[in-house]
Amino acid sequence: MGFEGEFASYDPLRRLLDSEKVKLLQERLKIRQQQKSGEECGISIIRKSELIESSLQPDLILAIDGSYQVHKVQNGFPGAEFGYVTIASVLIDLVQVSELEKQDFIEPKKFRETEKASTLESVFPGYNVILDSEKDAKASFRKALFEELKSNIVFSEGETLLDTYEHLFRIKREQFKEKNLPKSPIEDISEEMTYGYGEYTCPHSGETLFSTDALRLHELMNPGGSNGELFGQTMATLEMLWLIHILRAFEKKNWLATLRRVAFIMDGPLAVFSTSAWLTKVINHELIRINDLQKKINGQDLFIIGIEKSGTFFNHFLDIDTTEDGIVDKFPKQSALLLNDAYIKKNIIFSESTKPYGQDTYFWQKIILQNSFWTQNCPRCSVL
Repeated sequence: MGFEGEFASYDPLRRLLDSEKVKLLQERLKIRQQQKSGEECGISIIRKSELIESSLQPDLILAIDGSYQVHKVQNGFPGAEFGYVTIASVLIDLVQVSELEKQDFIEPKKFRETEKASTLESVFPGYNVILDSEKDAKASFRKALFEELKSNIVFSEGETLLDTYEHLFRIKREQFKEKNLPKSPIEDISEEMTYGYGEYTCPHSGETLFSTDALRLHELMNPGGSNGELFGQTMATLEMLWLIHILRAFEKKNWLATLRRVAFIMDGPLAVFSTSAWLTKVINHELIRINDLQKKINGQDLFIIGIEKSGTFFNHFLDIDTTEDGIVDKFPKQSALLLNDAYIKKNIIFSESTKPYGQDTYFWQKIILQNSFWTQNCPRCSVL
């Protein structure tokens, strides 16, 4: 810490840049050659004028977005915290919106009436937070996760979010069996995890296990500090479970015919990462099943997209959309870039693996849309 009026020197940074080791490492780096135009990127750019515009337009949009916050807890233990996770689903009536857009002045109250929101609000224990008679923070988190899924339901008289999750878990166990099971979540037990449904007893310790232990989110808990990653991945997992939960509710209530009117929009990629990435395959399996059922009725596929407004793919678009002189909007207006595996590995996330990019985490294809092709209210491009 410097004295009053003393400012940091740039000498450390200069030493770093002048370091021989840094220079030698830079000489060994693989450099991607900058592309001069979209067509020279190796894949085709699709323009709106080249497409046949569909007459099918959704009447409703169901948007799903999650957020989380980390809060400190005053329980006498240093660094104690919990995570406040919210999953919001907003139903937007596009028919009402279109009618209001015809007016010169839109009354804010009427515009708000075009939206109906519901939220899933959850609180999860973090570092140094113990629930009831649980023996540590990790066990407390496991219990809280199970209870949250068990207590949430999108429509009355339907299956709970836990029922939805356990349906997906059954698909995993029956059709996507693991060769090597993860370690038991019980402390000091070295045996493999014992799978089951609901609450059940560990055969090795006699302690309680939960079906949600298979998500392995508890493994992300940092035993000595903040747990932003844990709460962030919990939020992302709940977002995807909530989407399937809603779609299954439409099926259970015989509302599949109405899906032709609804577009589902997720904030973020259509993917599941980290310890619960195994959900990717089973979610894809379930989406195909539900899509086949409703397509027999509606004659069209489900409309589900995830919008990425930041991240590696978004940054890549900014790169190819900017000239060497720093002028933006080089990418053709009202156009889309359909990203294939070869292009992604060559230009965005380098890899020489024969395994397709995102096979274990994504359940949809990535598309880059120029802003005017999508909406005037977003950044100048979106990654879907």
